Order: sequence, then structure tokens, then C-alpha cells
Amino acid sequence: MGKKILEIKNVSKSYGDKVLLKDFTYLFNRFEKAGLIGRNGTGKTTLLNIITGLTEPDKGTVERGETIVFGYYKQQGIEFDDDMTVIDAVKNIAERVMVSDGTVLSITQFMNYFLFPPEKQYTLIRKLSGGEKRRLYLLTVLMRNPNFLILDEPTNDLDILTLNVLEEYLAGFRGCVIVVSHDRYFMDKVVDHIFENKGEGIIKDFPGNYTQLREKQDETERLISSGKSSRVSSPEIAPDATGKKEKKPGLTFKEKKEFETLSLEIQNLESEKNLIEKEMSQGSLNPDDLYIKSKRHGEIMKILDDREMRWLELSEK
Repeated sequence: MGKKILEIKNVSKSYGDKVLLKDFTYLFNRFEKAGLIGRNGTGKTTLLNIITGLTEPDKGTVERGETIVFGYYKQQGIEFDDDMTVIDAVKNIAERVMVSDGTVLSITQFMNYFLFPPEKQYTLIRKLSGGEKRRLYLLTVLMRNPNFLILDEPTNDLDILTLNVLEEYLAGFRGCVIVVSHDRYFMDKVVDHIFENKGEGIIKDFPGNYTQLREKQDETERLISSGKSSRVSSPEIAPDATGKKEKKPGLTFKEKKEFETLSLEIQNLESEKNLIEKEMSQGSLNPDDLYIKSKRHGEIMKILDDREMRWLELSEK
């Protein structure tokens, strides 16, 4: 798989009584691309900050390769000087960028690749839209030539055209990537395995993409519902005070109906999203229709994120 770039050994981290990581061990190699999913508040950001050295673990070690260079696209982003032009802000970081195949691009070429054409490069930052500022932030992360790239919820703020460029960039990226997202389409195109944060400090590594993980969880739910597998149905826990074993509660009738409804709703939303993406990529839409489609795409992404988080919560019961 390549040379070791970072190794985590028996790392644990808690805040107060809340356990966010418990004896997590993993060896990262060059060229691997991992997804990271889990409910909000389970410790995803804590893991990323421990990897990059922004947070120290309570116990365990993190060994980073000597040549490691992190690129960390965060939700909060960075603050720009609004009175600077786009190109001046970028030139403060570098004059040239080396991409994965060894090609050296000028800043102008790299900006053009990430949808900042020449006429846009001399625009004042304060005149950029929110989406354009997020794209500029992504640009400043990538142009530092990282070999360990972390993308925290990139699909929340980046428009579909930028995401298409990012997918293409990552396909040729010769480094390690971790993507935090619940966008099945984006994850399936980018990652080759999934870290699933189960809560209470437990992280499971699934050897497949997001769709394969969902299909596995669906199959487990079907087995539980049909009663065909005693191994996956309501596992037993420790005996209570009377000596009788209690069973872990599964889904209530109401939750089962909600789970079925969510599965169908997610499927319909993803179908609509894929259709919009196909229409936008054909280049046949006029500016007004393109704006309407792009706005609806953003709305779908936010709804999907909410629905899939709830779907994960129910699937873990």
C-alpha cells in the first residue's frame, strides 16, 4: 500500500465523563483514502485534531512520518483580508504549485483549474460570494502541497462544480486522505474504506465505501426484523440484580416505521441530487436555471445530511 506516513497506537481521549476515543490503533499508509462518519459529538473532530497534533491524547502515541505535511480543510475556515484581491491573497502563500503528477503550475493556472478564471482573480475578496470564499479557502489548503489531506464536511459548503473539480484532483492525489462526510455520492467516488465512529470511543474500520457500508447495515436490519439470525438480534448484556439477563432494546414499532421512511426518503433525495448534477454537468442550462438548480442542490445536501445522521442513529440500535 506504500510507506508508513502516520501510526496511532492505543490512543484514548476523554472530556470529563465523555469518552471520545478508546484504545484506537491504526497505521496510515501513503495513497490510502479513508472516510470518517458518525453522529455529531462522538469525537470525529477530536480524532482529526489528534492526528494533526492540535490535541494531545490522554494516553497512547502518535508517530508522524518525517516528511508529513498536513492540509486541513475545516468547517470554520480561515479569515481573509476583504480588501485584498483574490490573487494577492493566494500569492502570499506560494507563487507556484506542484500537483500530484509532478507538474508545476503557476498560481494563475492552479486558480483557473479551481474555477477562478483570470477576470475573477483580481476581484476584491469582499465581493466574493460565500461559496467562492469557501473555494478560495480550499485552494489555500491544497496549494501548500500536503501529503496528508483532511477534508471536514467539504460537501456542506462547496458547490457541485467545485466538488467535481475536487473529485478529479483527489483521484490523482498521491497522498493520504481522510474525508468527513455523509454524502454517499462523494464518498463513494473518493474513499476506499470507512472509519465509523460508533460512539463511546469506539471506531470500527469498514473495508469498503459508504454505499457498501449502508448495504451491510440494511442487511443486518433485515435479518433482525425477520428474526433469521440470532447472532445479530438484540444482543444480551450483563445479568441484573435478580440474576436474569436483560436484552438490549431494539427499535420500537414507531422507530422501525421511521427507519423505513428515512430509507425511502434518502433514496428519493439522492435520485433528485444525481439528476440535478447530471443536468448541471451537461452545460445546457441558462444562468437562471443553473442558479435554481444549484440552490436546490445545496438544500438537498443539507436535508440528506440530517436524514442520514438520523438513519445512522437508528441503524445502530
